[in-house]
Amino acid sequence: MIFQQKEITLKNGKTAILKTPEISDAAGMLAYIKQACGETEFLLRTPEEWESVTVEKEEKWVKSLRESGNTLAITCFIDGKIAGNCEISFRSGVKVAHRAVIAIAILEKYWNLGIGSAFFTEILEAAKAREGIEIVELDFIEGNSRARALYEKFGFRITGMIPNAIRQKDGSYRNEYQMQLKLSKNPNN
Repeated sequence: MIFQQKEITLKNGKTAILKTPEISDAAGMLAYIKQACGETEFLLRTPEEWESVTVEKEEKWVKSLRESGNTLAITCFIDGKIAGNCEISFRSGVKVAHRAVIAIAILEKYWNLGIGSAFFTEILEAAKAREGIEIVELDFIEGNSRARALYEKFGFRITGMIPNAIRQKDGSYRNEYQMQLKLSKNPNN
């Protein structure tokens, strides 16, 4: 799926571009996610886990995103550099096609500029526009209060918790929380 490019103004007055990444952005996407995973313990992978991913593999991944009918990726560019990325994946299958899942990551130097809110505004509009989507879901790791505040700002509520779901590099464990936003007006939801 392709997101139509959009300019936004950040809290610091700078202009950012939101768009679906191009295949030519693959090397930058790979560098960005390695950096993001090294800046916080709240993403599911470590930078080392990205070492086996080549630019060619990342190009294939970007190509598959662009051609997918079930995933929309939006990347934020500031001064031509990747600041963050957000995806919504629409589930398929009779029993789960009413649900979509969101993932997000933003580089630390771009936190608190409104990028997360801009991502969620656009991603949730896409979810509302998709026929049959009633529930949007996401997960966050215990202690990620900034992310939780963003999600709650957009109406997400905790629906469950998996104890000790995340084992950090130091061997400590964190719980993983599941959140949902119900889009449906169905009284059974």
